[in-house]
Order: sequence, then structure tokens, then C-alpha cells
Amino acid sequence: MAAQLKVGVFVPQGWRMDLAGVRDPVEKYETMSRCALEAESAGFDAVWVYDHFHTVPEPQLESVFECWTSMAGLARDTRTIRLGQMVTCNSYRPPSLLAKMASCIDVMSHGRLILGIGAGWYQHEYDAYGYEYRDAPERLRMLRESLQVIKAMWTQEEATFEGRYYTVRGAINEPKPVQKPHPPIWIGGSGPKRTLRVVAKHADVWNSNAPTPDQTHALVKILDEHCARVGRDPATIRRSHQIRVEKEDDALRIGQAALRAGFSELLLFPFAGGDLRTGVERAAALLPRMRALAR
Repeated sequence: MAAQLKVGVFVPQGWRMDLAGVRDPVEKYETMSRCALEAESAGFDAVWVYDHFHTVPEPQLESVFECWTSMAGLARDTRTIRLGQMVTCNSYRPPSLLAKMASCIDVMSHGRLILGIGAGWYQHEYDAYGYEYRDAPERLRMLRESLQVIKAMWTQEEATFEGRYYTVRGAINEPKPVQKPHPPIWIGGSGPKRTLRVVAKHADVWNSNAPTPDQTHALVKILDEHCARVGRDPATIRRSHQIRVEKEDDALRIGQAALRAGFSELLLFPFAGGDLRTGVERAAALLPRMRALAR
């Protein structure tokens, strides 16, 4: 698995106050776009954005570019790099609409879209935007139904699904995605009882949000057990881990531990503060050393 190492990078989008130093909103977007192009030129496999509306650690009157409209913009700004969300909040859009949006962006990008999705967690955004914030088990049940709707919309001529939370009756989704059978589905989260059960059933890639790869080892075993229960080979689910690029030696150490644990995808956070271009350059400079870990 390590020999197939893929490395992605987050671009500044505003959520982590990473565009606060740019005043003009047009230039804020152009900054995000230039960073995506630099990541593409440097040889990264994918660029990633968050699906959030308000900044962290505290909500501020600062620009945060919406995830899926940003996907559409970056789909046309870039040419070869893959495009993902870490991760789409299932509660923010009906799954039938999300499937339609994703299909169109996969076509617009000539087949470069990744669908990252999770149950959602940022209650402040739910309350502010008028979404009902249900308890975690119910949000995960909704996610499980959503994935069935999305797959139906992507693969059936007229999608039909009757569920507790979502219903589609003869929904036509044209154009279908370019990628077959559909764009890869990344599911983020580390809940051992419910989230990993959804991963075992539906994910092409599992993204661990455990603080370190070492803490993920126990979760890997639990995921394998869920796969056995649903009759799935766990080797068919790729694994990704997130790494903050603040101290290069620490990032390389975490990356090496992740590879030893069987992870084949690494996601770098280079924009934790300071000059944005410096963040891009630091991540790009680290990329060859990250890839060398797999050899």
C-alpha cells in the first residue's frame, strides 16, 4: 500500500482564518486559486477544502468560501489535480442535490472529483443557519441513508429510494459522473461503533481524524472487524491520515508512522498561519521527502 502513496494538501479557504490578511474578497478567492495551481505544479495529488461557513476557533466576521461553489471554481481553474472536501457535512444539503452537484463538477473537472463526506459536528453553524442539530447516532443514520441515495443517483437511470429520512422517486441525474462506477467516496471520522460501520459498508477511502497514527491502530482493527461482518475485504478501503506541516521532522515522523500502519494517503495542513505563500512553499518542499518515505 505504501508504494501507492498519494499526498494531498489543503488550500486556504478562510475557515482557519487563513485569508484574514487579504482584504479584498476577490483577491481572497484568487489567493485560494493560486495556491491550488501551485499545489498542482508542485506535484500534489489533490487539493482539499473544508465544508464550513464560520471560522474557527471562534466565529468571526471573516470570509469563508463555501465548499462546493469553491469546488466548481477550482475545477475550472486547475487541469490535473484532484479536488476533495474534508469533509462535506451531510446535514447541509439533501443527498439528491449533493449527488447532482457532484456529478456536474466531476464533468466540469473531466473526472477529478473526490466526494468527502461525514455526519457533521459544528453545532454553531447548524444553529446559525437554521439546521436541526440531531444527536450523533441520528446524524450517522442519516449519513448512511444519504450514501445510498447518492450512489443510486450516480448509477441508476431513474433513482428510487425510500428511507426514514430521505426519499427519491424516479430522480433523473444527468449528466452522470465521468468516473466509473462513480467518484471515490471518502468518509471521515473515528467513531468506532457507528462511523466505522458506515465506512465498512460504503467508503472507498477512510480518513482518520485521530490525533496520531498510533492512536489509529486500534481503530484499524475495529474497522477490519466491521468489514468482516459485512463481508468486505478491508484491503479494498484505502486509508488516509492528516498531518500538520509546522515542524518538518514531526510531519515526516507522523507520515512514516502512518505508512507503517497501512495508510496510503496523507493530507498536509500547511496553512496554519503566517504568510500563505511561505506555507505553500513549505508544503511543496516537504513533498519529495514525504514521497521518499514510501520507497
